Amino acid sequence: MEDTIKTVFAKMSSVGKPQQKFMMALLSVLMVFRGKATYLNLARFSTSSEKRYRRWSHRCFDFTQFNTTLFASELQENRECVAATDASFISKSGKKTDGVGWFYNGSAGESQRGLEISTISVTDLKTNTAYAIDSQQTIDEEGKSRVEQYVSHALKVLPKLLDLGIKYLVADAFYSKNSFVNPILQEGMHIVGKLRIDANLQWLYEGQYNGQGRPKRFDGKVDLEDLCRFDFAGIFDAQVKVYTKVVRAKFLKRAIRVVLLKTIDEDKKGSALLYSTDTNLDAVKLVSYYKSRFQIEFLFRDAKQYTGLTHCQSVRKEAINLHVNASLTALNLLKFEDRRETQTDASTVISIASWKRRKFNQHLMNRVFSSLGLDRSCEKVSYIYDRYSDYGAIAA
Repeated sequence: MEDTIKTVFAKMSSVGKPQQKFMMALLSVLMVFRGKATYLNLARFSTSSEKRYRRWSHRCFDFTQFNTTLFASELQENRECVAATDASFISKSGKKTDGVGWFYNGSAGESQRGLEISTISVTDLKTNTAYAIDSQQTIDEEGKSRVEQYVSHALKVLPKLLDLGIKYLVADAFYSKNSFVNPILQEGMHIVGKLRIDANLQWLYEGQYNGQGRPKRFDGKVDLEDLCRFDFAGIFDAQVKVYTKVVRAKFLKRAIRVVLLKTIDEDKKGSALLYSTDTNLDAVKLVSYYKSRFQIEFLFRDAKQYTGLTHCQSVRKEAINLHVNASLTALNLLKFEDRRETQTDASTVISIASWKRRKFNQHLMNRVFSSLGLDRSCEKVSYIYDRYSDYGAIAA
């Protein structure tokens, strides 16, 4: 994977040699460390000192360019991908920590004191796998709402996403606000999201103009129980009936395509309302796009469990930003390495725990072989290296 990182750096002319060397060390050690990803513990698993990790942690690095370059080099062009955005809570104590405040913690179902990061990812629909592009800490500012911060973050990353050919940004119901949707639309990207089941929608008038007065534009409020006015689009995953229609959303002051989902199972009755600002988007494809949004949750889960997302011990926002993005980027590298090994474009299960074990075994053997003066090009040494790389790894 070091060759992959070097290839990406070769395409990033703005990154100097010292910073390349540091980022190479940081990303590599985040894939092998055991315990907490503190500066002292990272130094135990690398040749860099604790002081070096502390000093360089406050410097800026363009993770958006790094990850988009990595994504473009690892995946073929013209693949069907969508972007997704979401926020995640990070536990953090300390009165002097930059950005510490009250944020909603989904796992606890309540607001708690800590940190929050807003993350934008790209999901490859064929493999059903998400890769982080950029993450930004949410820091409350006077006169600026959190939604405005999410918008500014998205607008910063949007040009790189458009360069990758991505046309849709998927977000959950919290982002279905005029203040978030319209700025994204103005930059040339469509939104796929979710609405409240009682959203204020209007039917578009489809009758003939009688030739008198202003033409009628709307035909009353949408009643989600009146399925005869919806178009049946098919069945999704053999469990959900899909109904769709182009209607007007009053909060956006524009026409949108809505998709009403009704469960087939009579014992588990339920419904959901999805939408897209692209009125020409196929209804079933819209559902698959929104379903792919949940892959970003696995990014948060795996990064918290395996690459030290929540372990930053610094109180400064610059260091927290670098640590969070480095953790998610290290996870990207592990996923791409798994994709290379499996050599398949189909959807597969990735065990990050196994990859962490494998990376640690290889790191330890390289240290031992180097101390003993053994060359990995030797047939016996190479056999031992390959055999014990998977020692203790679990099945996916």
